[in-house]
Amino acid sequence: MAKDRSSDEFTGPLKRLLLAVLLFCLIALFLVWRIDSPRVERFRAQVIDRVVPNMDWAMAPVTATVQIARDFESYRNIYDQNRELRRELRQMTAWKEAALQLEQENARLRDLNNVQLDPKLTYITGVVLADSGSPFRQSVLINLGSRDGIVDGWATMDGIGLVGRISGVGANTSRVILLTDATSRIPALIQPSGQRALITGDNSSAPPIDFLENPDLVRPGDRIVTSGDGDVFPPGLLIGQVAEDSGGRLRVRLAADYERLEFLRVLRDHGARRVTAPSGLITPAEPQVAPMPGAGAFPSVIPTPEAADG
Repeated sequence: MAKDRSSDEFTGPLKRLLLAVLLFCLIALFLVWRIDSPRVERFRAQVIDRVVPNMDWAMAPVTATVQIARDFESYRNIYDQNRELRRELRQMTAWKEAALQLEQENARLRDLNNVQLDPKLTYITGVVLADSGSPFRQSVLINLGSRDGIVDGWATMDGIGLVGRISGVGANTSRVILLTDATSRIPALIQPSGQRALITGDNSSAPPIDFLENPDLVRPGDRIVTSGDGDVFPPGLLIGQVAEDSGGRLRVRLAADYERLEFLRVLRDHGARRVTAPSGLITPAEPQVAPMPGAGAFPSVIPTPEAADG
């Protein structure tokens, strides 16, 4: 108890002394700062010159905190800008794809317009809808049918050369048998030798050339066009060029781009023989013969409707 009383006796006066000293210093600092004497002004300047430059260490945390806040704000702005740029880049990528597709379509249409045709021929352009995709049948569907006046047997071309023929017509669609199909047989003329041949499809990208009159007159690179024999195709349509395979057999390097069939031009050949059945593309229709006279009271040949009307 005596020890606690002695400590209280020393602590109280010491606190009061420190308070008095602090108060005196504050009053002195206030008076010195308020005095407008030149001597006091010089003293104040000297104090500022000595104390303020050495206070950078005290301002370092504040400066660092302000810099961190500014960096965070800049990072947030950069993040927002990058997100906006990514969105614009995705949009530009979509626009680029659309532009490429339009450019390809325009190229196909320009190719179609550049095809030189007989002035007597008219045509209608259709879009390829689907590919058969079968190794045993090479054909495509187009969005033209009987409502557009499409007829079996008409020739189809892309922007450069012959593609095939119409074989099967619906109301809104038609099937095109390609030159590469195994059922395709195209009478052709090889220029400049004038040799006639038959282009037979074999489900390959380069159909062989058969039934040449004189193969010695044909050279790789010769031009192949339709001959017009059989009234199936108009004459002079470009098929491709002569090429020779590794086995020495002559084949056709087709002028049509079979890898990118998007638009096809159907040639309206009104002067050609009208095909009423797919078999008529290969063999003509046989006349119908009645029983021999004497077997019955029937004529030897069934009369046609025109003859009956006559």
